[in-house]
Amino acid sequence: MTFEQLQIFVAVAEREHLTQAATAVGRTPSAVSSAIKALEAYYGVQLFHRVGRGIELTSVGRVFLTEARATLARIRSAETMLSELGGLRRGELNIHASQTIASYWLPPVLMRFHQRYPGITLHLSVGNTRMVAEAMIEGIAEVGLVEGAVNEPALAVQRVGRDALAVVVAPGHPWADGHLLGISDLLEGTSWVMREEGSGTRTVFESALAEMGGDPRKLSIAMVFPSNEAVLSAVRAGSCAAAISMSAAGPLVEQGFLKIAGIRLGARDFSLLRHRERRQSAASIALEEMCVEAGNVFQSSAGPHIFPRP
Repeated sequence: MTFEQLQIFVAVAEREHLTQAATAVGRTPSAVSSAIKALEAYYGVQLFHRVGRGIELTSVGRVFLTEARATLARIRSAETMLSELGGLRRGELNIHASQTIASYWLPPVLMRFHQRYPGITLHLSVGNTRMVAEAMIEGIAEVGLVEGAVNEPALAVQRVGRDALAVVVAPGHPWADGHLLGISDLLEGTSWVMREEGSGTRTVFESALAEMGGDPRKLSIAMVFPSNEAVLSAVRAGSCAAAISMSAAGPLVEQGFLKIAGIRLGARDFSLLRHRERRQSAASIALEEMCVEAGNVFQSSAGPHIFPRP
């Protein structure tokens, strides 16, 4: 078994798509397919089901995926140790971040990191808060950044910033004039476009409703989308409301395409995750310091305007 075969197997297993996996590892689809077949033939196992033109993991493949990921993580750890001896001149850093952070808050930080350490290749994967926490626990990611609450004993959580959450509607919505709303309005006065379960945005919104005495299960949910952009597009085009980050909605509000409804949901934390027991690389420590610095700058510049005002 070679390192390249492990990389190819994990790439195919995570995507369940040969062409996408081939692009990710820089190989042709035929080379990827041959590597998987060679691995299966040598060990006498079937790692994938071929269903029509699709491909999916077998039970054996799912078990092997955990060990393959752990093996690749150990190899990267060895590579990282060597790169540290060279003063961060070369190496890789795997980062997982939830959508709002990955789209709006994190890119400037990563650009500053790249300018300071151009030899370190940054790999950013985007998922919801639950997916990021799982990636950290499994060792797939070395640094995690989320906007939702994380309660995992294995993970250390450090706040690096704050973000305001607001209810937004289209200009023609009855709430667009900004009049004050109560919990009964939220539960009975409109339909909602929501992020998926497990996202930080949805978790914080539902927690805010519960703190106000409302039951999130009573919301009239019209649609659920896996991205902020899809939620915003749906709200602009229809008669629904959405609870969403001001980092995402701010430009559309400033341009007049969306209006902020008259209820305050407060702010939520942007948090950095690291594993308590795994050794931190110098690259991850450097990125963590930059994230903390960025959070301090953001909070000092945001001042009293961190909460949206109707």
